[in-house]
Amino acid sequence: MTTDTSTGNGVKLDLRNVSIYFDDLHVLDDISFRLAQGDFVSLLGPSGCGKSTLLNLVAGLLTPTGGEISRDDMLVTGPGPDRSMVFQDDAVFPWYTVVQNVEYGLRVKGVEKKERRVKAQGFIDLVGLTGREDAYPYQLSGGMRKRVDVARALAAEPDVLLMDEPFASLDAMTKTRLQAEFLRIWEDSHTTVLFVTHDVEEALYLSERVFVMSTGPGRLSYQLDVPFPHPREESLRTSTAFQNHRAELIQALHRAGAEF
Repeated sequence: MTTDTSTGNGVKLDLRNVSIYFDDLHVLDDISFRLAQGDFVSLLGPSGCGKSTLLNLVAGLLTPTGGEISRDDMLVTGPGPDRSMVFQDDAVFPWYTVVQNVEYGLRVKGVEKKERRVKAQGFIDLVGLTGREDAYPYQLSGGMRKRVDVARALAAEPDVLLMDEPFASLDAMTKTRLQAEFLRIWEDSHTTVLFVTHDVEEALYLSERVFVMSTGPGRLSYQLDVPFPHPREESLRTSTAFQNHRAELIQALHRAGAEF
């Protein structure tokens, strides 16, 4: 399945016939898709289909066995500041305060102290942590630490934001709230996002497009173009149209080999 999600804003991320083997294990096979500037695409699929592996390939943490990945027509050959990653587990530095965590990427890039403090404060405000700048991670809830993760990733001003089940470990109420807050942030920033999740409702609520992956080896098996306009309200989740598309994705996951 070859998927072109370019919307006329220029191709930001381009995967061409990407495959990877781990020794004799064929993990991903012939993955091709394109993302335009400002796209929000989710990868949905059963455990073991290679979603996180694909994200690590885009991040440059792994090298494909076959095919190519490029960002703005430049071949991805390793990690770079043009791609930031948010993981499921907390990745905050426990010895840094909130503001020091958010500043980290800017400091690595050599941004002058005064400028990076101003930029970091803007992202702290954006994720709703104003007043917590000098707190350490142990003083924050799990949801707050995840906001620090997101703020730090955004503060690095990446071309592509890679998110590997970032809200999966949170309780249901916190997860729902952070989904809504992150969607608001994306609607303001229009950063290009590639988002991995097991959660059908999360993929449908957040994304512009959802790719379903099948197993053995991982392939793109289905695409849903999400028809809901922005901004999206919480009430969307209970609408008939939302539930119909949710059922459509669940059927696609069954065909891809997922168990419920």
